[in-house]
Amino acid sequence: MREGREDEGPKPETLPLPEGIDPLDLDDEVREELKTLGKSLAEAVAGRLVATGELVDVDAKQALEHALVARRMAARVPAVREAVGIAAYLSGEWQLAIAELRTYHRLSGKLTHIAMIADCERAQSRPERAIDLYRNTDQALLDRSEQIELLIVAAGARMDMEQADAALAMLRVPELDGADDALEAAPLRYAYADILLATGKRDEAYEWFAKAAAADTEGETDAADRLLELDGVSLEDGDEDEDGDGEPVDAFDDENDDDENDDEDEEEVDDSSNVIDDADEDLDDDFEDEDEDEDTDAGEDAAGDEPEDKGPSKATPPSTSPFLAPGADEKR
Repeated sequence: MREGREDEGPKPETLPLPEGIDPLDLDDEVREELKTLGKSLAEAVAGRLVATGELVDVDAKQALEHALVARRMAARVPAVREAVGIAAYLSGEWQLAIAELRTYHRLSGKLTHIAMIADCERAQSRPERAIDLYRNTDQALLDRSEQIELLIVAAGARMDMEQADAALAMLRVPELDGADDALEAAPLRYAYADILLATGKRDEAYEWFAKAAAADTEGETDAADRLLELDGVSLEDGDEDEDGDGEPVDAFDDENDDDENDDEDEEEVDDSSNVIDDADEDLDDDFEDEDEDEDTDAGEDAAGDEPEDKGPSKATPPSTSPFLAPGADEKR
């Protein structure tokens, strides 16, 4: 699906709401945005947004259909464009996601989903554009969580460009080796471990997957599963909880055995900026031949064959629904 007109998508009468959808479950902040609409229209849009929020993590394509119905009814409401953008991202509709999230940012004055936009560029084999977004985004406009999300995507883009040293250097921020409850510690450590593993540093990767699992109290990542895989446990065989002797697997046995890797990380931090600067010089050379005046609202693809569809990065934090009121899920 490409970016289309605002009146494209299913008509309300052709897509019934799922059973049990209650417009009152809409988040209060989003409901405020709907006050610019008439009462009956606001209720109809609220129902579609609640349906999108209920479905977005279980059936993203169906969620997208409901979000498109909401867009047909209320295209100037920021939350509606946000709903379309998030559902499109999770459905693999990269250009639609870019266009809708950019529109959301323009209407709302926020940059909440800049990391998603950058990841869409990665998914379309355009890591240079993801890096460019990272470099040109005013970090002061993002909260720290959003900064780290964008950093993780940018590090993934460095990996796409075979710049592993620069990718690791980018991720060496205070939250990486801080307390387990540090902001975004779990996805940050997971991304770091994933890069280490991809570069053949298995022991270091194991250590950081263990640190990610220790910090991941909300199930944001599959770090625990990655540890089991590195231990040789086959998840497909239902042996997640036992090793070959029938004993429980302790994925954290070696977590604190040796601090040498931590010392090595501290030494590497001093050289991080140099590694990134060298990689940026190469990136700047690549951009000399690119058109940097792309229309940010059009989300257009260049003519010709479609780029390889890579899908979203594993390092990208999982989606959350911003449309449901707190506790809405528990009501069901």
